[in-house]
Amino acid sequence: MPVPHFAPPSSPASSAEAAPRHASLGQVRTLFISDVHLGTPDCQAALLAKLLRRVRPERLYLVGDIVDLLAMRKRAVLDKDQQALVARVLRLARSGCEVIYIPGNHDAAFRRLCGLKLHNVSIERRAIHTTGSGRRLLVSHGDEFDTHVRIAPWLLTLGDGMHGFILSLNRWCNRARGMFGLPYWSLASALKRRSGVAQRYVAQFEEAAMRQARLEGLDGYVGGHIHQAGFRVEDGVLYCNDGDWVEHCTALAEDGDGALHLIDWQGQIIETAPRHVMPRQAVPPATEAVTPEMAGA
Repeated sequence: MPVPHFAPPSSPASSAEAAPRHASLGQVRTLFISDVHLGTPDCQAALLAKLLRRVRPERLYLVGDIVDLLAMRKRAVLDKDQQALVARVLRLARSGCEVIYIPGNHDAAFRRLCGLKLHNVSIERRAIHTTGSGRRLLVSHGDEFDTHVRIAPWLLTLGDGMHGFILSLNRWCNRARGMFGLPYWSLASALKRRSGVAQRYVAQFEEAAMRQARLEGLDGYVGGHIHQAGFRVEDGVLYCNDGDWVEHCTALAEDGDGALHLIDWQGQIIETAPRHVMPRQAVPPATEAVTPEMAGA
């Protein structure tokens, strides 16, 4: 099933804490990055490399679709910026940063390597991350929740096709902005902001992810997949999406106190997760939980 990458950018949820646009992030305990799509012309590798020069995490989660193996079957693009980004991540791994790679649907072939450690990078199907404040979070790419989204298939196909066209416009727009010394701006987000289908898709995806965390007795969920960064809290469960690096250029960062923040490519805080969610008591996984096998992994 193609991923319907047509979600609009989120506005800060009412339960999340809006941060000053230029607030800087201090110590970074953990950094979550997904949907880089290396191998495609839409990958914003240079911006991500700038973030990794500013932010030095103790642990780095690569939460799926880091390499777009599906797109590379037709045409592979691995320019000098993308090669430099790969080299920087490997340097982080060699320098003591714990790097965990959780493959997504666009790099699903790497799931056959789960359980292995290559070049100091651990490859896992999913992970349970414990924050410095004691929250236990399920970390996965998120494509396992596609079957929980009830949107007409033809709308998903149409949205996926339109997304490719919008991204091509996005590239030309930012080339023009660069000529005038203007920073990166997501035309794709601006054009898709009013999509009602996208809003329904995102809401259903978030509900499925939070339901999964709740079934496993966890405090929350961290993922990517839908190119929609944001936070949401429901029934004491925290949902976090770290966004992407083809449109929005955002990441999820945990600071030294265990607080979670959405940050942009400059390392500036966009939004902070609510702090009042209390850790839940661990319980055995429920039988209805979505396992990798059920998701077709």
